[in-house]
Amino acid sequence: MSRLADYFVVVGYDHEKEQSGSPYGCGKILQRFPEKDWEDVPFIQGIDLFCQPGGWKLLSKALEPTFFIAVLTDIEAERHYCAVLTFSEAVKMTPTRPDDVEEELEGALVHHTMMFAPKSLVIISRLSYFETLKNCLGLIYTSYIDSLDVPLETLVGNILGHIQVPPANGPQNLLNDTQESVEHEWVRFSIGAGDRQALQPPLSDTLPVTGCKVAVLTQQLGIRNVLCLYSAAITDNKILFHSNSYTRLTEACTALLSLLFPLKYSYVYIPILPAALTEVLSTPTPFIMGVHSSLRNEMAELLDVIIADLDGGCISIPECISLFLPREDILQRSQDHLTLVLNPELKRADLAFPSPVDSNTKAEITDKEIRAIFLRLQAELLMGYRSCLTLIRIHPEPVITFNKGLFMFQRSLVGEEFLSKVLDSMSFAGYVNEKGPPYRVCNIFDKLVANIADTVSQEEGHPERALKNIRDVGDYLFINENPTKTAYLEKIPRPTEGAHTRINQMPFPHLDETLVGDVIEDGLNKAILQSLNQKASKVRHQKAQNVPLGTKISRYEDRMNAINNSARRLEVLKTCIGHIFDNRILDAKKLFPAVLRSLKSRVTRLALVRRLALHVQENRAVLEQQQFDMVVRLINCALQEDSSSEEYSLSMAMLPLITAFCRKLCTGVIQFAYSCTQDHPVWASLRFWETAFYQDVEINIRQLYISECDTKCDSNDTFTESPSNSANGFITSSERSPLEIAAEQLRLWGTRDRDEQDKMVQNEESIVYSQAIHYANRMVCMRVPLDIQRGLKNSIFMDGESGSSKLSSSSVSGSDSYNAESTFESDSNDVSHQVIKFISRFVDKVCTEAGVASEHLKNLHAMIPGMVAMHIETLDAVNRESKRLPPIKKPKILKPSLLPGEEKIMDGLRGYLLPDGREDGIGGVMGGPAYLPAEGAIFLTSYRVIFKGTPIDIQACEQVVTRSFPVSALFKEKKITVGGLANSLHLEQFMQEGLQLRSVTFQLLKIAFDEEVGAERVELFRKMCGRIRYPQSLYQTFAFHGSTVSPLLSVQMKQKEKTATLRKLATKTLARGKKVVTGGSHHKTKLPSRKDRYLLPVEPLVPQRPPSAATLQRQMNAASLDSITVDSRPNSVLYEEEDLSNDDSQMRVRSRAGSYSSDLGFDASPRWGRRSRSQGGSFLSVIEENDVTATLKPIDVLTTDKLQKKLYVQDYQRLGFNISSGMMRPKLGEAFRISEVNIHFEVSRSYPSLVVVPSALSDDSIRRLAKCHRQYRFPAITWRHPGTKALLLRSSGFHGKGMMGRIKSAPNPSTSGSSETSSSKSIEQDKFFTAVVLNTPCGSSYKSDSLVSLNAILPPSMTLEPDSTPHMRRGHSGTLLQRGFHRSSGGKSAPKPVSRNGSVTDYDLASKKDQDPRKAALYIFGEKSQSRAFKMEQFNKCDFIPYDFYETRHVKNSLKKLMKACVPSNLLTDPECGFHKLVEDSEWMVQIQSIMQLAGAAVDLMDLQGSSVMFSFEDGWDFTTQVVSLAQILMDPYYRTLEGFQSLIEKEWLAFGHRFTHRSNQTGAHQASGFAPVFLQFLDSVHQVHSQFPLSFEFNQYFLKMIAYHHVSNRFQTFMLDSEYERFEAATHVFEDKLTSHPGESQDDKGPMRSFWEYINKINNKQPLFYNLAFAPHTSVLRPYTNFSSLRIWDYFRQEDLAGGPSFDRELFELATAEDKEVPLLPSDRRVINNCYDNATQAEPDMHMWLLEEMLQLEGDLGRTPQHWKTRLDRAQKSFPSRVRMKSLSVKIKEAQMQSITAHKKTTIDILVKGKNIIEPQPKGFAAHHHFEAHSYMTPTDCDYCSQLLFGAVKQGCKGMKCSDCGFNAHEDCVPKIPKQCVRKGSTKEPSTGPSRPTSDEVVTAGTPVTPAGVSGYDEFHAKIGETRSHEGYLNKRGARLKGWKQRWFVLDAQKHQLRYYETRNDPHCKGIIDLKEVESVQPAFPTAGAPKKCDESAFFDLKTTRRAYNFVADTKPAAEEWISRIQDCLS
Repeated sequence: MSRLADYFVVVGYDHEKEQSGSPYGCGKILQRFPEKDWEDVPFIQGIDLFCQPGGWKLLSKALEPTFFIAVLTDIEAERHYCAVLTFSEAVKMTPTRPDDVEEELEGALVHHTMMFAPKSLVIISRLSYFETLKNCLGLIYTSYIDSLDVPLETLVGNILGHIQVPPANGPQNLLNDTQESVEHEWVRFSIGAGDRQALQPPLSDTLPVTGCKVAVLTQQLGIRNVLCLYSAAITDNKILFHSNSYTRLTEACTALLSLLFPLKYSYVYIPILPAALTEVLSTPTPFIMGVHSSLRNEMAELLDVIIADLDGGCISIPECISLFLPREDILQRSQDHLTLVLNPELKRADLAFPSPVDSNTKAEITDKEIRAIFLRLQAELLMGYRSCLTLIRIHPEPVITFNKGLFMFQRSLVGEEFLSKVLDSMSFAGYVNEKGPPYRVCNIFDKLVANIADTVSQEEGHPERALKNIRDVGDYLFINENPTKTAYLEKIPRPTEGAHTRINQMPFPHLDETLVGDVIEDGLNKAILQSLNQKASKVRHQKAQNVPLGTKISRYEDRMNAINNSARRLEVLKTCIGHIFDNRILDAKKLFPAVLRSLKSRVTRLALVRRLALHVQENRAVLEQQQFDMVVRLINCALQEDSSSEEYSLSMAMLPLITAFCRKLCTGVIQFAYSCTQDHPVWASLRFWETAFYQDVEINIRQLYISECDTKCDSNDTFTESPSNSANGFITSSERSPLEIAAEQLRLWGTRDRDEQDKMVQNEESIVYSQAIHYANRMVCMRVPLDIQRGLKNSIFMDGESGSSKLSSSSVSGSDSYNAESTFESDSNDVSHQVIKFISRFVDKVCTEAGVASEHLKNLHAMIPGMVAMHIETLDAVNRESKRLPPIKKPKILKPSLLPGEEKIMDGLRGYLLPDGREDGIGGVMGGPAYLPAEGAIFLTSYRVIFKGTPIDIQACEQVVTRSFPVSALFKEKKITVGGLANSLHLEQFMQEGLQLRSVTFQLLKIAFDEEVGAERVELFRKMCGRIRYPQSLYQTFAFHGSTVSPLLSVQMKQKEKTATLRKLATKTLARGKKVVTGGSHHKTKLPSRKDRYLLPVEPLVPQRPPSAATLQRQMNAASLDSITVDSRPNSVLYEEEDLSNDDSQMRVRSRAGSYSSDLGFDASPRWGRRSRSQGGSFLSVIEENDVTATLKPIDVLTTDKLQKKLYVQDYQRLGFNISSGMMRPKLGEAFRISEVNIHFEVSRSYPSLVVVPSALSDDSIRRLAKCHRQYRFPAITWRHPGTKALLLRSSGFHGKGMMGRIKSAPNPSTSGSSETSSSKSIEQDKFFTAVVLNTPCGSSYKSDSLVSLNAILPPSMTLEPDSTPHMRRGHSGTLLQRGFHRSSGGKSAPKPVSRNGSVTDYDLASKKDQDPRKAALYIFGEKSQSRAFKMEQFNKCDFIPYDFYETRHVKNSLKKLMKACVPSNLLTDPECGFHKLVEDSEWMVQIQSIMQLAGAAVDLMDLQGSSVMFSFEDGWDFTTQVVSLAQILMDPYYRTLEGFQSLIEKEWLAFGHRFTHRSNQTGAHQASGFAPVFLQFLDSVHQVHSQFPLSFEFNQYFLKMIAYHHVSNRFQTFMLDSEYERFEAATHVFEDKLTSHPGESQDDKGPMRSFWEYINKINNKQPLFYNLAFAPHTSVLRPYTNFSSLRIWDYFRQEDLAGGPSFDRELFELATAEDKEVPLLPSDRRVINNCYDNATQAEPDMHMWLLEEMLQLEGDLGRTPQHWKTRLDRAQKSFPSRVRMKSLSVKIKEAQMQSITAHKKTTIDILVKGKNIIEPQPKGFAAHHHFEAHSYMTPTDCDYCSQLLFGAVKQGCKGMKCSDCGFNAHEDCVPKIPKQCVRKGSTKEPSTGPSRPTSDEVVTAGTPVTPAGVSGYDEFHAKIGETRSHEGYLNKRGARLKGWKQRWFVLDAQKHQLRYYETRNDPHCKGIIDLKEVESVQPAFPTAGAPKKCDESAFFDLKTTRRAYNFVADTKPAAEEWISRIQDCLS
């Protein structure tokens, strides 16, 4: 019998602790009964918080009484139910006089205010009779409020002392003493208030009592949400309910817990959480809680909590939570059953004549049916769990663990995350602890889980059966809660209606403690007397019984035998093992590979264990050397395949075999197999050892209690540890299981005497102790390595490993070894110490769980160190003798073929070439045998990294696998883990070292080194690769092999090494120079304003010849270099840090004349000499001061006659340009000339010697013009259209002025020289562009003030009328600008292209005719940042088109992603990240599209409109070169020939100074910059054009691949060095050794430099390898499609040649494939080609090639002189008239060409229109428009739109309009024409202090509208994106010039890419915006003058943008570091 209530408490409002200024107060306990705590139930403190969960508060009116149940949990996890009834009491309040009241008011009357305070009556009980507790509190309140004639003390005393509740299944009235039938009775009682009450104890106390709570919860949330909550609760997630009703919260939490039955929730459970304890929601442990809905704001910050809204009927699952649900079939079945129960009318809803249905189902019945469905769900989840229980002890108490791995494996649910989480939960561990014993009282779940398999199978397809079974279980649950059949009418008096509104109601009285105590004492005495009456207190207890095991899960091997009965495979295994043990090794080796492959099957692995166990039983465990090796290899292979599973039955079965097989090394020394099988991670798993130990203990316990009959049966099973003998892996199904034996022993335990019980306990303990010693020895064998010096091969991991459920406590408090240190040092060198701790941890755990005596445990700990020491001593001799064994015979290392001059740097390192993510070489879908992995060796030579070997697959072992790439193409190398690959690849040894090498030739080498290759050699190989990949000097590369470097160059190379870090040192030195002030201002160091840029001198460092008088005069007139300050612009050149730090051109080698390469065309003899510094001023660089120690004197060396041999000069002459000296006047009629202004590289060192310029410009003008451009790369003419005479020009970007530049350029007497210089530069620009325009036919006769629409470049059929444009195909309508390519200097990578829907339409063009761009004679394409520097009003008939392009850093990132897509290191298994998705993410094709579209725009402008085009991007050597080169290919058929393409590369890429050395990282100085595939992108663009126009190119695509390969191979000197100047220097200092040995040999025969073109011509003379046999040119201008559907992924990126390696080194490839060409192939011959091995393009027979060879053979037979293949081909083509091209094209071809032209022109229009931004943006919801207001101007001001004067106070008559946001000034008539996008809203500049007139750079001429300042492509979308705050806080910011420090609130917005600042934190309007795309760097800084006081000196940091540098200081150093980190994350 138990008390109904433990305590009664009165809680009231505490007026003494009332909080001033807060509406909430505190509560306090006024009285509690009994006053002393019960001995068994202590009083719970803090009950006042739960009485008013929302807080104690005084109210102005009385509220109705409320009731709810709160649940508290004590320290012993016992739940206490607090029934709380709360009502209001009137309280008279005296208001407090305010402090500001005058003293004269003290005598005034004080009015009392009536308030109502809450008071709570609380009953605390351990029993969940919620309705009875509510009735009792209601009676007490009724007696008080209605003043009943009943003492309240009597009521309270009766509740606490007189009401005794019987346990479950009582009270019962036995019909007679012999019958089993009983009658359940009501427990009737009264508390003395005229009441009559009764309650019913349930039949079983283990089943939860819910009433109708579950039904209500399901009604509130719905079926799916309840299933999700169930899944969340059972998988230990955090769940929070909220509602406006506290009762609903308690009921919902109770209902959810009942759904988890039979599991018990063991985490935090608080159904009603007070508002004062909301911080508990931040607990890291799982919980189920409930809060009032008024705390909704507190829930918004919970990111890992599942929130259920009971009132709204929804649940919220955060994104960070991965909610796992039950298996789909189980979940769907449960959902269907819930639908049947809750919506029974659903199945009849569609019936035409439905039968009437009784829908008056009680809520309690529905509740029990819902619980029945969830109970069946639990049974399905745990079906067969009892077969995976492992018995450890039976007496004195059963100890049982659960084998999770076996359970998941047997049910084929390995990897099922939901069930895995359920089995790992604490709830399931407690369930196994409680319900694991096999002999106990059973409940409904035990029977349900035992029969659930049969039940589900019978119900399949019969929902009516399922519904009947559900109702049967529901009826059982209902009867459990309502066992009494008879009804009982209760009488519960209720208070008078409206009694709570009485005003004069007396307060709740103070109860007499003595009277209450007497009543309680009287009730307790009566309870004692009643307990003595056995008849009255008799309760029929349930009997214990054997727990049913249920249907056993079918064993895996049985199911596999039925599915996969491969008798042949098992027969091969049996035969091979027989050959091994019969010592027939040769026969065994033939079958061995097949056996290794078959071990991937688990059935085969189990068969292997059985076969090996038979040989152990036959005493054949001692093996010979080769037998031992093969057996160990089989065991390793089997363990490798099985180690990844948590089911350890195979490893446990292998354990006795490993300790049995051995071999004799010498007398007294035996090596066991365990010393060769220690590398598997299973041996380092603590869970494995526990599982194996428990299994063996179970077997021995079973044998201890088995009967004699069973013992005889067991005697036949000689190998008892075979996994086929058990339901747990050890016992057959026909035998009694250990649980059945344990159940019998537990049943008989009470019948045995004391001595017999003690003996049983002692025997079981002895078994556990002996097994612990046995396993300690096994662990010593498996964990101590053979070579103790190498350490453990597998780290020991234990934390979280042991997840088995157990009955006894896992406390190891008595273990000294465990308490000493619970963690293990995996990196410790003391192996023995690690092993001892590992074994001690295991012993502590298992012995404590199994109840081993402490003395035995101490003895065991004392034995472990001795075991380890003895084993180490034994293994020392084994290790010493094993090293004397003869090594395993390995295949011979194949030697690779080498090129002439190629030398081996390192001999072959034996290893294995592993398969990567490509399908080539591994067979599979590609077909053919598996060529990878291959066994061989990796070599390092001076030119290549080579792997050569043979496949390990026996079907392909006769083939040779070769994979190589140039070492100069090495992109990245890293170590890889290959420890677990040996067995998976069926190798014979364990591999420790692995290396992965990735090259920019799109090759990947994954090498696993052989065990004979030590880590030192691998590390040496890596270092040598790095040394050869990045040599100190370019002249140490393979291209210069056999060359001699001049002594002068050697000296300069050493100086270069000494100053290698000077660039970094210069930065620090210059930074420190800011602080140095040594006196006057002239001592103060002048430093650049940007840290990441360096200043170089105005003039090049190449000295000039002795100046003439005219030259001296010009120098005197010009401003001298010494007078120009470092910061002056544009008189100095700014270099980016990336470009300068890795600029190989800074290494300047100077000498006098020298021999020049035949590749470059120079012819001079070497001269040696040195010259002092130049007399003409200081030319010293800030970076390198030694560059002028040796100078070049190019007099009589570089002459015009010699330069005419250059290919690019010959191309100039082909285009009609003639050479004319700069000092001579050009001939009449020649508008352009080939100038010698740069013949001595005086103007630009990166430009060619000869350039084409207008004849009207003198050389001096060109020199001044060069200063306007970066790197002095002035505009040069590279090509002229033969028809329209339009010109193609190239240059670098213009110099722009910043704010300081404008200030310095202001009129000032002290800076007049600088102003004149700037003016002269503008004049030179005007001269140049004027000369170009006048000589462009399109512009020479063109009026400068007239405008022409875009119809000039539209086809005749297109007009500007709406809807008149022919419909374009969707795939061919892609443009560039609207796709969103954005260039930024410090932001993230360019965004992905968007839809074509935003392109320019004809309606847009027609609607804005007044804003059409001018038809210019010269279009200049450049960066957006140059739009202000380029003043359109100065250059008539010129138009500047800003264009967004991808910077080099974007190209670098794109290459990385492209290589991961094309050459992945592992197979791509994720379907969402396939090959094409990765290529798309790399944005490589987008960049190719960008190049092609801009080049296509140049084609249309020059070919159709006749306008000249100039490209001025970045420094003019990357993107500019790509576009210019591709444009010439599209327009000039000459460049589509072999000769022309060579000339194009020589001109545009080599002569015009593309930085091959820098971009390809050819030396160590350029390593940090990263590889930039600029030239590779150009070749890919040509490939795209070639693919669309295959008949227009004389060369084939193999020619492009050859160039792509060798431009990074460093085999030839053609693609080396960064400019023609550097190549000239190299030619003068480097010469071949052979020239010295053969002085008579002419230079024409053998030049000092190796040319790629000579190599190509040599091959081309022999065979048409690069010739396109389908070459049939039919058009001069090509217009390729640029939409993505027309672009192809270049097969060069995915090509693989395993047969002979890359075919681009023709000598090597022909040697590798020579054996295949020994017999010439005939047309009728056939040959098998494997695409994953052979080079199909090279191996497939070509009829054209065969015919040409046949003609050559016939010519030889006829005695004729062999002719060149081209001659024979031309003669053959002429003899076939059918090969002549048709002159007239078909109509379809013409339509296709017209469509191509139309789409091409459409793209060009879009580029022009988008670049000029002539289209008015369409009004969008997020657009920020101008806010114009009338404004009176006091000074004359120009209109910002039309540039005309605004009439202010000077002249009235026209009002001016001014935008209040951005300050835009305009005429009133101009306002409708202005683009509506407001600059201020998207501006990146700080707001100015007041309106100011735009600067000259911001004024745009009329008719040429440009993009408003500050508006970029990204800014247009700012208003659409909501405000996000990634990081915020206060910072002190230094103002602009001459302003102080101010504190501002800064907000970092990563989504908008902005840094905004506000006046205060709550300021709604930001004061300024810093656009992160303009940020160049953010870094810590030094304190500056005027900084705020008391600030940390380490908290300063600077943020530099393209506009200015911002200075900040944070409060602390960590805060500054946080800001720097957050900003850098946005920039990366």
